Amino acid sequence: MAKNIQSLERAAAMLRLLAGGERRLGLSDIASSLDLAKGTAHGILRTLQAEGFVEQDPASGRYQLGAELLRLGNSYLDVHELRARALVWTDDLARSSGESVHLGVLHQQGVLIVHHVFRPDDSRQVLEVGAMQPLHSTALGKVLSAYDPVAHSEALEIDREAFTPRTVTALRAFEGELDRTRARGWASDVEETWEGVAAVAAPIHDRRRMPVGAIAITGAVERVCDDGKELRAELIAAVRDCARAVSRDLGAGRF
Repeated sequence: MAKNIQSLERAAAMLRLLAGGERRLGLSDIASSLDLAKGTAHGILRTLQAEGFVEQDPASGRYQLGAELLRLGNSYLDVHELRARALVWTDDLARSSGESVHLGVLHQQGVLIVHHVFRPDDSRQVLEVGAMQPLHSTALGKVLSAYDPVAHSEALEIDREAFTPRTVTALRAFEGELDRTRARGWASDVEETWEGVAAVAAPIHDRRRMPVGAIAITGAVERVCDDGKELRAELIAAVRDCARAVSRDLGAGRF
């Protein structure tokens, strides 16, 4: 069994200590509460402070939790709320479309799948929650890149790998894909990431009208596309309606 890393355990204990009780604590209070030498406690505090997890009051010298923890906490809450709001709508979308449905968010220069509804048949399927998809070739990734400035920048910086002969990798052509996505309100992936697989995705916005994720229908080309080329119009409409419904539940109003 792998051993825990002591310095990380101490840092976590320090953050928990600062999260409870008094708003600010001095170095001596923190060291004595955690049974640490002052030098050890100070070294951990300096590291946490450099990362933004801890702040030191310049007047009193006391420590408190930093803004970076708030940002990380809000990020978790946003994703948690997004998934909770999307549960019913994505279940309905999978049922009505007959295909699998994915909910994705931007994460580390890719798309993190935070919710996956299986195709409603008896076929064997693998749960993809926690999986990463590329930004430049998937329908989810193109939607995020089109509407989220951070995702857009990251999609331009990454190595846009050609997964199939249909993958768009050239910068000008990729920007054209994003322009089309913004103009029509949805993105497609017809065998650009996986041979024989097609997807259509639409963006989800929050109460600030900011893009917070995307929903996609994914399935075999012969089912999702007409004549293996054009995405079926009813699936495009269905995924857009679903994305709008989740956006409304998040307070975005009408789009």
